[in-house]
Amino acid sequence: MKKIVILIISVLLLGGIIGGVYYFKNANKIGADASYVKITKDPTKSNEISFNNNYTLPAYDENGKETEVTFSADKELRKGAYLKLYIKEDKGVTSFEEVPEKEVPAKAAEKLK
Repeated sequence: MKKIVILIISVLLLGGIIGGVYYFKNANKIGADASYVKITKDPTKSNEISFNNNYTLPAYDENGKETEVTFSADKELRKGAYLKLYIKEDKGVTSFEEVPEKEVPAKAAEKLK
């Protein structure tokens, strides 16, 4: 009986750790809306220490609706790169990742050309 209780507690603890790691790794993406941008210009530089490359670009959601977004990166992004932005209403752009052009929804890709 004691071994079963230890096993159950161990499984629950391991599950909690895995769930916590997943949450903290994806916290900026959970509950965020996705929009897409294409890097077409050089960034403006700021005086902030870690994220000193600021971009202000038009972003398009999967339906082709345009919004202007401002976000920062720790390095200069490659011109011509397509990015998937994760945007939360109260925080703005919380995360981004480069995606191939074929992963951009058709209506957004049409506007980004």
